[in-house]
Amino acid sequence: MTRRNGYALLAALAAVVVLISAAIYVGVSGDARDDDLRAGPRTPQGSAAPASSGTWVGTWSSSPAAAEPRTEDGYAGRSIRNVVHTSVGGTSARITLSNLYGRTPLSITHASIALAAAPNNPSAAAGTLRRLSFGGNHSVVVEPGGQVVSDPVRLRVPHDADLLVTTFSPTPSGPVTYHPHARQISYVADGDRVSDLRGDAYTQQSPYWRYLAAVDVLSREAEGAVVVLGDSLTDGVSATMGANSRWTDVLSDRLRDEQGAPRYSVLNQGISGNRILSDGLGRPADNPSGLSRFERDALSRTGVKAVVIALGVNDILRNPQQTSSDKVLDGLRELTRQAHARGLRVIGATLMPFGGHRGYTPELDQVRRQVNDEIRSGRVFDAVVDFDRALRDPYAPEKLRAPYDSGDHLHPSDEGFKKMAYAFNLATLRGSVPAEL
Repeated sequence: MTRRNGYALLAALAAVVVLISAAIYVGVSGDARDDDLRAGPRTPQGSAAPASSGTWVGTWSSSPAAAEPRTEDGYAGRSIRNVVHTSVGGTSARITLSNLYGRTPLSITHASIALAAAPNNPSAAAGTLRRLSFGGNHSVVVEPGGQVVSDPVRLRVPHDADLLVTTFSPTPSGPVTYHPHARQISYVADGDRVSDLRGDAYTQQSPYWRYLAAVDVLSREAEGAVVVLGDSLTDGVSATMGANSRWTDVLSDRLRDEQGAPRYSVLNQGISGNRILSDGLGRPADNPSGLSRFERDALSRTGVKAVVIALGVNDILRNPQQTSSDKVLDGLRELTRQAHARGLRVIGATLMPFGGHRGYTPELDQVRRQVNDEIRSGRVFDAVVDFDRALRDPYAPEKLRAPYDSGDHLHPSDEGFKKMAYAFNLATLRGSVPAEL
């Protein structure tokens, strides 16, 4: 071989290497297309650790609250399209599915995530549907009492936007793990419609979230998350359906928009009827107590930096009524201790008035006031948000002010939720953790 021919051969080989490298780069860095979702089993594009930089944080989460009634066979042969609202944006996403209340394995053979084409809509925005995998497989089995986290997919997730998370299970499995007071309409369709861009097949509306426990994003706009452990006042049971007007939603807006605010997402771990000390019925218990669910629902959330605790009213109001303020306070201090053991700052909320509610008695209100006095003393939490002072009627402090009352004299109106969010001094969410209170 002549020297000239040798140079020509080397140049040709170099060109081939460049072409192959370019093809690999395009295959790895390009976003998955909707066509890719219908491909056979393989490691999907974008499922490996994303190349973009950022911090993994929760953008949305919800506490598994109970076993859905009359779902012993689950939703076999049906697609569940959960609609959830983001707190912060990111460049990649992953989900957590829970079978906490299931008594049989939950088989998911197809799952996807997409941006909604419009608010409160089951149709996906063009070019955003991504098929999800779990450990490189498109199907996954979630054991009874367990949960699974999906592989990340590249998806530009905006803040303050609706996401569609869809799952399909071909076989009976139940009862279904759900969150009953979503204040958000989700959807159900017959058959495997996970890859449907259009929402036409999703003819059944649902006020619940099923199986889905969390959505995380790889974010460059957030440095962490604040998790709120609460009851119906946090769950937003009286908030306008689909309006994202819970106080945690408004707090999220403030953290994003106000100069100098900590760049945290807000994760709502409220369960209606929740108490600090007492579980509901069943094994595992429906409506698990704040103490029993704190590790799972708050301390283990992705990127958590601070915890807000807004519990105690139901311990006083619901049977068996807790008439000892010391026991309520002991429970709150135990939550603070556990958070401190993880290096997390704790902000505690005073208990709002419930005068006029059917459960009100002067004796129970006195227990509430005693709890609030101790919270304000600084001997329970690292910092305090005073919901009681912000929403009570100055002329009848045992009651909510009329504009802030939804009408049942316990749960706030949308205006009341807004007032709660603006009661926060945002600076208290960031800071060191005292060695001892």
